[in-house]
Amino acid sequence: MAMPTHIVACGGLVEDGEGNLLIVKTHHGGWVFPGGQVEVGENLMDGLIREVKEESGIDVEVSHLIGVYTNSAIYKWYDGVTDVPTKVMFDFACKPIGGELSTSDETTDCRWVPKEEVIEYIKQPAIRARIEEYLKFDGKVEYQEYVTHPEFDVKLSRKV
Repeated sequence: MAMPTHIVACGGLVEDGEGNLLIVKTHHGGWVFPGGQVEVGENLMDGLIREVKEESGIDVEVSHLIGVYTNSAIYKWYDGVTDVPTKVMFDFACKPIGGELSTSDETTDCRWVPKEEVIEYIKQPAIRARIEEYLKFDGKVEYQEYVTHPEFDVKLSRKV
């Protein structure tokens, strides 16, 4: 039996004490909230703290789980050759505890945006949906399965 291959990733919805959310601009995906793949042998929270720092320069404390998402679409990476497998993503609310805004090899810009304006920056439907869940968080974790290719489509959405 072949072992299954999934990408495990975390996203950080980092809100400062003034109602602003941290967003970063990527080379391929435009504006998003920071996060990325968890490395082999790394736990989810350590991976998230590392990714936020790498992409934005901001140190964070992980607060609580907001949502779990599955992108079950199989599609080609930006190189047009590599298959991207199923992704499982965990979104956490985070608080900034230090650092200075700075870009990285993965980001071309980063900024704090009032949370009521952040959706205006986000073009990717899946990222928009995940931010919207953060903005209306009621204490229950959102689970969604969606596909992003050929177009964004939510297959399942429920609170758990």
